[in-house]
Amino acid sequence: MTPVVELQGVTRTFDSTPPVEALKATDLVIDEGDYVSIVGPSGSGKSTMLNVLGLLDTPTDGTYFLDGTDISRLGERQLAGLRATKIGFVFQSFHLLSHRTATENVMLAELYSGRDRGGRRDRAIAALEQVSLGHRLDAFPPTMSGGERQRVAIARALAANPSLLLADEPTGNLDTVTSEAILALFDDLHASGLTIAVITHDLDVSLRAQRVINIRDGVVTETTPAGR
Repeated sequence: MTPVVELQGVTRTFDSTPPVEALKATDLVIDEGDYVSIVGPSGSGKSTMLNVLGLLDTPTDGTYFLDGTDISRLGERQLAGLRATKIGFVFQSFHLLSHRTATENVMLAELYSGRDRGGRRDRAIAALEQVSLGHRLDAFPPTMSGGERQRVAIARALAANPSLLLADEPTGNLDTVTSEAILALFDDLHASGLTIAVITHDLDVSLRAQRVINIRDGVVTETTPAGR
């Protein structure tokens, strides 16, 4: 089976004096159905890894295959298309439009996906129902709790049926009880077969995953959570 993500000797170096090697040579495979956390302190290289995995930045060296596609062979338009169809993003800040309903916010995720626009509303409603927000379809973000807004953001990420759900500190703006509910939702999504990668500095969040990828000073290592 082709991995969802395969990094072969991937590095990311930023020009400066001296150059900063934010991500040192990394080999990583994320298979379909994996639940991976990428954990490390501030300045460890987590954001660089997120940007590379999410096709928001390209490696300086090495090869990145996403669903078997070598992204180094793609132009900007092709990369944008791949981002829109293969990767669902969830961020710490919800990035919802306050003057749009929950359904409309989720529908916006498909603007650049190339999918049939005729079914966008139905797909958005199905995604909101998947995250238990079928009763809030017409709600506007300012009227919703933080947990509900994050669920809308997750539904938006799911709407295009991505190969990879990529979450960056998804509980960072939530209280403990709400965070637990969001992590339980991730558990359910993983159980349904979704491939998930969570970038976090929170060890408790990271330990919900099957695999824990540690990153420090740009060096990637892997540990297995206790009991797994």
